[in-house]
Amino acid sequence: MKGIVFTEFLDMVGAKFGENMVDDIIDDAQLPHSGAYTSVGTYPHTEIVALVTSLSKRTDLSLDTLLEVFGRHLFGRFYKRYPTFMDSSPDALSFLMGIETIVHTEVRKLYPDAQLPQFETHRIGADQIQMNYSSAHDFSTLAVGLIKGCAEHYQCTLDIERSAPRSAGASTAVDFVVTRRV
Repeated sequence: MKGIVFTEFLDMVGAKFGENMVDDIIDDAQLPHSGAYTSVGTYPHTEIVALVTSLSKRTDLSLDTLLEVFGRHLFGRFYKRYPTFMDSSPDALSFLMGIETIVHTEVRKLYPDAQLPQFETHRIGADQIQMNYSSAHDFSTLAVGLIKGCAEHYQCTLDIERSAPRSAGASTAVDFVVTRRV
């Protein structure tokens, strides 16, 4: 997993829960990297899981709640770092339709070793798309947060239906139906 996910998570924790909480969850998680991440580095996904789990225990917030909040935060940070991805799409559904073909293609150019989830998207109607998510590690709740962050960015309301995670070979697959309320 790219280090930007770790650095942004720790920044979010510091902003929402205080810098002491950052130190506490790093200590609790007993990480091989001791919480020293660079945005361009690559780290085991188990370390972000350990950090989120530690934060969940310390805050009594569920893992799903924390991952969704983080996804919303992460979308905003991605916009600040890479505004051209969002600025080139006229609306939220258009942006989401281009996640794999535009955004992930460009991310892989910048970071060839990035282990990104895969999205296969289909337009169901003018205000509805289906997104088939597949990843070696189930961070589909983080994806929900990112979709909600996308809705906030484009100032619209998106309803998200999500299937239960299922095994797809070595990956986990989740289907999303995203509907823009008009």
